[in-house]
Amino acid sequence: MEEFLRACEEARKTAFSFKEPLIVHHYDCDGISSGAIVVSAFLKENKKFRRECIKKLDDDAIERYRNEKEIIFVDLGGGNERVNELKDVLIIDHHQTSNIKKHQINPLFYGIDGGDELSSSGTAYFVFRTNIDLGIVGAVGDMQWPLTGANRKMLEEGVKTGEVKVEEDLRFYGRYARPLVQFLAYSDDPYIPGISYREDKALRLLGDLGIPLEKDDSDRKYADLNNEEKKKLISAIANILVDRGYIGKAEELIGESYVFPLRPKNETYEANEFSTVLNACGRWGHSETGIDVCLGKGYEKARSFLQMHRKMLKEGAEFAGLNVQDFGGFYFLDARGVISENIIGTVCGMIFRQSWNKPILGISLGEKKTIKISGRGGRKLVDEGLNLGAVLKKSVSDIDGVGGGHKIAAGASIPADKINEFLVLFHRNLKDYV
Repeated sequence: MEEFLRACEEARKTAFSFKEPLIVHHYDCDGISSGAIVVSAFLKENKKFRRECIKKLDDDAIERYRNEKEIIFVDLGGGNERVNELKDVLIIDHHQTSNIKKHQINPLFYGIDGGDELSSSGTAYFVFRTNIDLGIVGAVGDMQWPLTGANRKMLEEGVKTGEVKVEEDLRFYGRYARPLVQFLAYSDDPYIPGISYREDKALRLLGDLGIPLEKDDSDRKYADLNNEEKKKLISAIANILVDRGYIGKAEELIGESYVFPLRPKNETYEANEFSTVLNACGRWGHSETGIDVCLGKGYEKARSFLQMHRKMLKEGAEFAGLNVQDFGGFYFLDARGVISENIIGTVCGMIFRQSWNKPILGISLGEKKTIKISGRGGRKLVDEGLNLGAVLKKSVSDIDGVGGGHKIAAGASIPADKINEFLVLFHRNLKDYV
């Protein structure tokens, strides 16, 4: 950590040496939260900057940035060697990287696992030492739960300053913000078969358990339940998951939850809820609202995007549950024309079972006659050697595609007419990483 922190200080000096950089960040939760940390740091220093959010750093993007004098890439940049063709560049990233000659601060260079121990938002926090809550939100949004390694150090610093509090409880979205029926029906991490996205079934379950929905003429939230009511509800959810074969998901129901006492008790109060808000903003083209929410503004506008996000996830999960195919070395979901490229990775993560002995690969229609590819695995598979980021990067490199990511989750984009060729390459290359 000491060497990493010294490198973070050097990165901070580089960032503030720029006169008016373009801050380019990714559009998912980690990208928005890390981008917001950089924006916040520049605002506090009264320094000029511009900001842009993108889905991928492909060749078209490189060409757009060719005339930019100063760029800070956040949550991307380390996976495309063509950044070496640009002018003054600082990269704050945590993805697998190679052959990058520009100034890059990446935990992987210092023996810190960027897939499990520190995301881009955490890296940005250590660079700028501001908005520690956003560092934690990005980590949770990037599936780095529970927080370990450098994430743990960040968490401990947040607890010490009073900006973060750790709770042990049910890990569902909306513990503080949603009425009970909606809390249960629209929680999809994990997806509860027969309950998720079914308000009627959620209402029946709560009734069977004898849990009142109102108190003093107002809707009760999960946070309002007493310990006995919480135990009954958690036990019932666990039984449903076990009965449907989701034993691993049942074991993950209870765990650390990170809340932010300095934030209002709405969807920004708890890290998992906050991450969903940012994903809803970024994945549907409203990154500016996500940045505003990170900086304490625009909350009501952000909430409006959640409705569409939840609806699309519901429909996507229902389709996926009926259409996953076994391709031998991996499971395959062809969601072209059905599931948006914005959420195909999320849907694959929702339906992935920890008991599976192979990863899942999903595809959807991308922009400009391309296909978006998303892969998801489990920690057990990674421990056995799976590296989805490396497999995808290798599989698309010879067919005019771009890809990469983490060992457990990765993505790529290829020309639409290359899909069959890609599947053959992926199947062949996967054997080298399992």
